[in-house]
Amino acid sequence: MGLWIIIAVVVLALVAIVIYNRLVSLRQNVRQGWADIDAQLRQRHDLIPNLVSTVQGYATHEKSTLDAVISARNSAIGASNPASAAAAEAGLSGALKNLFALAENYPDLKANQNFQTLQHELADVEDKLAASRRAYNAVTADYNGVVGAARRGEFVFDVGQFVLQCLEILVGFQVGVILRQRKQVLK
Repeated sequence: MGLWIIIAVVVLALVAIVIYNRLVSLRQNVRQGWADIDAQLRQRHDLIPNLVSTVQGYATHEKSTLDAVISARNSAIGASNPASAAAAEAGLSGALKNLFALAENYPDLKANQNFQTLQHELADVEDKLAASRRAYNAVTADYNGVVGAARRGEFVFDVGQFVLQCLEILVGFQVGVILRQRKQVLK
């Protein structure tokens, strides 16, 4: 009987190690997902000064729009956590929309090859950013699901059921019956 208890303890230890490794792996995936988003945001931020300087040459009297884009970019760069980054990036997106709407009023600007290239590069970065956000949301949901299950103790119940099934298979049906009887007596 002592051998089976040792086997049960070893199985529980192995399950605990697997669960811990899964949590560490998911946490690392979440961190990597945020790092991917951060890299795309930096690339986006790096394109904006070139875009503003190109527009500035054509729309010198639209200083307030250009200043709003620069201010929004600086706020986005200075964001210290995901929540403030999201708010700052929303402001930056709005400022960029105003900048592109402004460009519609200047046909020479729209025809400028540098402006078109920057606009295409920015659209490409936006697509990559959207893909990074989707990946981040997926791994974060997985991580939160596992952490939530662990906090609710669902995995403990599953592990207990698994160990009980292993004992029944290894020793026979009698161990499961004895353990269930003891559980009922303790209630």
